[in-house]
Amino acid sequence: MPQAPYTVDELISAKAIAARVEGLARDISTHFADTDKLVVVGLLRGSFIFIADLVREIDLPVEVDFLEASSYGDAMESSREVRILKDLRGEIADRDVLVVEDIIDTGHTLKHVLEILETRHPRRMEVCALLNKPSRREAHVPAKWIGFDIPDEFVVGYGIDYAQRNRNLAHIGKVRFLE
Repeated sequence: MPQAPYTVDELISAKAIAARVEGLARDISTHFADTDKLVVVGLLRGSFIFIADLVREIDLPVEVDFLEASSYGDAMESSREVRILKDLRGEIADRDVLVVEDIIDTGHTLKHVLEILETRHPRRMEVCALLNKPSRREAHVPAKWIGFDIPDEFVVGYGIDYAQRNRNLAHIGKVRFLE
């Protein structure tokens, strides 16, 4: 499907992201200080850059695993139908788990993922999301750490895409369609 022409305006700078990731990692390290190994579960694909930066700043032994869920495809709006495209490779039963999400929008995808992970009986499970759109929330999700609250804008960059483009931007930008 052809895309309408658009441009990307910076919303959150790379410098602001780096500073916030450091702060989140400090808080996470303190919260999980008593763990022998933290299992960081990244929700692909949008969170991969955030996860890489975050785990390098966490001052604990970590194991990284990934789960891929989709409710968007190439669209700008969630379909609210969540599909698991890639499951975890490792076990999380009786383990401390940090679920890392790129953006919490309606909350449906994350809620579905947390329900699945809860059936695997982690010792303790918390959520960290880089971006949060509280104005769009339809499902309650317990995110302990949020990088940034943002307005209801379609965003890209720092791992987040629009139809598989713009993941490589160092900043978070809002998509502005040209007429």
